Amino acid sequence: RTMLNSSALRLLQQLPAILIAFTIHELAHAYVALRLGDDTPRQMGRVTLNPLKHVDLIGLVMLLVAGFGWAKPVIINRSALKNPARDDTLIALSGPLSNLLLAVLLVLLLRGVVAVGRLAYHPALETVVSLLLANIAINVSLGLFNLLPIPPLDGSHVVWNLLSRSSPASSELYFRYGSYALLALVVLERTTGLDILPIGRAVDAVVVALLRLVGLG
Repeated sequence: RTMLNSSALRLLQQLPAILIAFTIHELAHAYVALRLGDDTPRQMGRVTLNPLKHVDLIGLVMLLVAGFGWAKPVIINRSALKNPARDDTLIALSGPLSNLLLAVLLVLLLRGVVAVGRLAYHPALETVVSLLLANIAINVSLGLFNLLPIPPLDGSHVVWNLLSRSSPASSELYFRYGSYALLALVVLERTTGLDILPIGRAVDAVVVALLRLVGLG
């Protein structure tokens, strides 16, 4: 019998926030694809707020065990899009941008909670503040990480669609082998403790900036 380490236990405690962030992210992909003319996500039941439709069991287990996981990707049909390169880019970017927008809304909600606490303090408000801060950090982290231009992350679609116009062969190589580079970077970070992908620092900077914008920094 093995026990969860502190990192896995923390992730388990944050699981509801993670599921919400994943759901919003994938729903954004599905909704934008639908708006741009691709009915595939709707047919596959992905235009929904039901987390069970977006969770990938293996990805969720990996998140709890290794601190790196994924949701079920939204499948699209590029041939159904009016402008495949442009629309694919918009669909890809909608996921991380939805998480960043949700983080902004949560910061505004946090500002309201803090204001209420100053008028009439209650111990439960401290728990609410902690939960909101965790949700904000998770959404910023998911948004920024997926903006990295490394396949299969969402940011890679921008590079892939640009390369496709000038060098289709290079774009195929980039998308085919880029995922191995991402896996290697993640494994290297986990085994060496090196901060190769500066996501942690970037997340801290963005969260602090958002809090300062509403006078909480």
